[in-house]
Amino acid sequence: MSNHPITLPPELVQCFLRSNPVTPTGMTYEQFIATRFAQWGADVELEKCCEWVSKYLPYLGDFPMPEDKLRTARRPEPPRSLKEQALEELENMVKSAKDFGFGGTDPTAIRQALESL
Repeated sequence: MSNHPITLPPELVQCFLRSNPVTPTGMTYEQFIATRFAQWGADVELEKCCEWVSKYLPYLGDFPMPEDKLRTARRPEPPRSLKEQALEELENMVKSAKDFGFGGTDPTAIRQALESL
């Protein structure tokens, strides 16, 4: 397995092993380190795949480019928190109210309450 094209650089191994991370609840230090290594390998593999897609599937004017689509599909944004969703909805409601001529409302107290959560 030492001749595998995705091999951990010794410096990275030492860096991970020297770190003293706060591990998520229920996860041992060993599980945390193994997860970090797996994430690193998956990220390297994804970048290699994106390079391949870029080389063999030429950009045809479709936006975003194929490798960006691949990256987005394989590393989606984490789900937004309920707080973030509520703040976005509040902004949408304020904008809609202004667009329809109901500009007299002040969402400051609601925004502050949401941000304090």
